[in-house]
Amino acid sequence: MKGVSDKHAQNDKRTKGSKNEARKPPQVLHISKKDNNIDQEKVLNDKQKLSTQKESDLTVLKPQIIEARTKEEKDTSTKILDSKNKSHKELEKPLDFYDEDKEFTIERKVDDFDFDESAFLEALNENEPIGATGETIKGKIIALESDGLYIDIGGKAPGFMPKKECGLGVITNFKEKFPVGIEMEVLVIKEQNADGMVTVSARSLILRKSWEKVANAAKNGELIQVLINGFNRGGLTCDVDGLRGFIPRSQLEDGQEYQSLVSKNIKVAFLEVNPESRKLVLSEKKALLVSKFADLKLGQLIEGEILAIKPYGFFVDLGGASGLLHQSSITNGAIRNLREIFKEGEIIKALIVEIDLERGRIGLNTALLENSPGELIIDKQKVMIEASERALKTKSLFDKKDTNNDNK
Repeated sequence: MKGVSDKHAQNDKRTKGSKNEARKPPQVLHISKKDNNIDQEKVLNDKQKLSTQKESDLTVLKPQIIEARTKEEKDTSTKILDSKNKSHKELEKPLDFYDEDKEFTIERKVDDFDFDESAFLEALNENEPIGATGETIKGKIIALESDGLYIDIGGKAPGFMPKKECGLGVITNFKEKFPVGIEMEVLVIKEQNADGMVTVSARSLILRKSWEKVANAAKNGELIQVLINGFNRGGLTCDVDGLRGFIPRSQLEDGQEYQSLVSKNIKVAFLEVNPESRKLVLSEKKALLVSKFADLKLGQLIEGEILAIKPYGFFVDLGGASGLLHQSSITNGAIRNLREIFKEGEIIKALIVEIDLERGRIGLNTALLENSPGELIIDKQKVMIEASERALKTKSLFDKKDTNNDNK
C-alpha cells in the first residue's frame, strides 16, 4: 500500500509541474514590469522631443511672420501716404468762371451714341403719330370698300373714312364721287388705333367750316335768306349751309299762320349761334330791325320816344328799333334821380355812339350835346333845340372811329 501510494505521489508531482507550466501564457511570461516602464518612458520621451521640436520651430517662425506682416503694412501705409501727399501736391486751384481776365474753353466730346439737336427733332418727328383729333389733313384716295374708303395721309398706315362720314346727306353715286387717286381734305375724328390707322371725316370738316362761317356772319350782323323745310309746335326749321336752323314762332312777323311759310324763302338774322351745343336760332323780327340799322351811322342825331326807365338808363324807340341811353351817357353832371331829367313818353334827341348788330342794340348819348357839365339838368330845353348844331361839333370824333374800324 505504501509503495503504491508513493508511486502515485510521484505521478502527482509530475502532473502538478506540468499543470503550472501549462497555466503560463506563451510570450507573456517573458515580459516584466520593468520592461513595460522602460517602453512607456521611451514613448513619452519621443513625444516630448516632438513637441519641443515643434515649439522650437514655432518660436523660430513666429517672429518671422510678424516681422513680414508689419513690414508689408509699413510699405502699404507709406505708399498711401506718398499717394496722398502726391495727390495734394498735384491738386490745383479750382477754376474761377467769374474771372473776366481768364478765358475758358470747354471741349465737348461726341461719341458714337451722341447726336445734335436737329437729329433729335428729326427722330421725334419720325415717331410722332400723324393725325390728332380735330386736325385737318390732306390725303389721296387709295382704295374703295363697301363700308368706306382709305386715304393716304402720309403715315405708317392709311386713314379710313366710313361711308356715312363722306359727306352730308345720303350719297348714292359713291364710286363716281370718290374715284381712286383724287385728293381731298378731311378732319381727324379718331386717333390712331393699335394698327396705326386713324379715322377721318369729310362731313365733320364741312360742318366745322359751316359753323365758322355762320359765327362770322352773326358777328357782322349779316342777314340771310333761308328756305323753310319743316315746322313743329315751337316754330319753323330750315337749312343753313348744312346746319339745322330753328326759327321760334315768337321771332316771326306772323306767328299765327306760320305753317304756311313751309317751302318759302324768308329773310332772317342770327339770334344764337352755339357750335358746342349745335344750337342755331334765327329771327325774322331781328332781320327787320337790323335792316333798319343799315340806315344808321355813328354820330348820327336821332329823335325818339322814351319807352321805359330802368335803374341803369332809358330805352328809346327809334321807329321799330330800340336804343339804350345809359346813365353814364346822359350828362357830365351829377344825377340824383333819372326821372328828374326825362320822363316816359317824352321825345328826346340823342347821338348814336354804338351800333351792335349782333345783339340788335343801339347805344345813345346826350352828354356830348352839352356845352358845360350838367347843362342838360339846368336847361334841358335849350340843349334839345340846339342839338343839330351841337351835333356837327362832335362829327370829327366819330369820323376818327369810322376810319379806325375800316383799318381793322
